[in-house]
Amino acid sequence: SLFPFLYFMIRDLHIAKTVEDIGFYAGFVGASFMFGRCLTSTLWGIAADRIGRKPVVVFGILSVVIFNTLFGLSVTYWMAIATRFLLGALNGLLGPMKAYAIEVCRPEHEPLALSLVSTAWGIGLIIGPALGGYLALPAEKYPNIFSPDSLFGRFPYFL
Repeated sequence: SLFPFLYFMIRDLHIAKTVEDIGFYAGFVGASFMFGRCLTSTLWGIAADRIGRKPVVVFGILSVVIFNTLFGLSVTYWMAIATRFLLGALNGLLGPMKAYAIEVCRPEHEPLALSLVSTAWGIGLIIGPALGGYLALPAEKYPNIFSPDSLFGRFPYFL
């Protein structure tokens, strides 16, 4: 959900010296999630096999809630990078969800279950950025609802 507003977030964090540098810094924030996921996805699969799918999924959901919230409250560039990295590193959802989908379905329904997991992921990749762009900078876009002095004025990417 961050790509529609990432340019503005980097601009507001005042890390880039020129407007042309904003994309450079935004790339690191965007890539930090997948870097964290790349480092730990195999470990989450092993953990799901050893301790169970449900605890790994519950932990992944809690990490999404916590680190997405912290990302929205980022006041420095390095806080944004760290929270996105930790969000990726502690988010072991996709592998266990696919394994769980196969475990709960009869063999003739396994392809449908896997396609539903991928379809739900794809729908999230469509709806997430749309909502992210719509809800970013609420004090500027919707001054009648959100005051510039409110929580959402101070943290414009919290929603």
